[in-house]
Amino acid sequence: MALEIGDKIPELLGTDQDGKEIKASDYVGKKLILYFYPKDNTHGCTAQACSLKDGNAELMKEGYQILGVSVDSETSHQKFIKKFNLPFPLIADTDKKLVEEFGVWQEKTMMGRKYMGTVRTTFVIDEKGEIIHKISGRAVNTKAHADQILELKFD
Repeated sequence: MALEIGDKIPELLGTDQDGKEIKASDYVGKKLILYFYPKDNTHGCTAQACSLKDGNAELMKEGYQILGVSVDSETSHQKFIKKFNLPFPLIADTDKKLVEEFGVWQEKTMMGRKYMGTVRTTFVIDEKGEIIHKISGRAVNTKAHADQILELKFD
C-alpha cells in the first residue's frame, strides 16, 4: 500500500551517502521535500538535482529541507554530490524498502522492455511529518523543479 496525501511518513527513512541514519524526527518543525529519482548521473536526474540545488536558498527561506532518494549506493551518491556540489543529503535505498513503502517502485517500460524501477516522484511533507502534496512521473518538471515546488500554495 503506497503512502498518499494525508499519511504520516515512516520514522526511519534510511541511510545517507555517509552511512548516517536519517529519521523523520530529524525534520519535525520543518517542511520536507522528499524526492525519489531513478538514477545518479543520468540526464533527467541531474537536471532535477541541479534545479533543487540552484533553488535551495529560496526553498530554505520558505522553510523547506531537501532529501533525495534513489536505489543507488552510498558511493554512487557521494560521487554524484561531489560532481554537482549538491547541498542536501541523498538516501541510498539499496534494499528498496523506502521506494516500496512510498509506492514509487513500479513496473516501467522503455523501448518495449518492461522492468521494475523508480517512478520520479516528489512528496512535500509538512512540519508534522504528513504528506501534503505529491508530484509524480511526467508531471515533475526536472529542469525547473525548485520553481515548481515554490509555486505550490498551501492553506
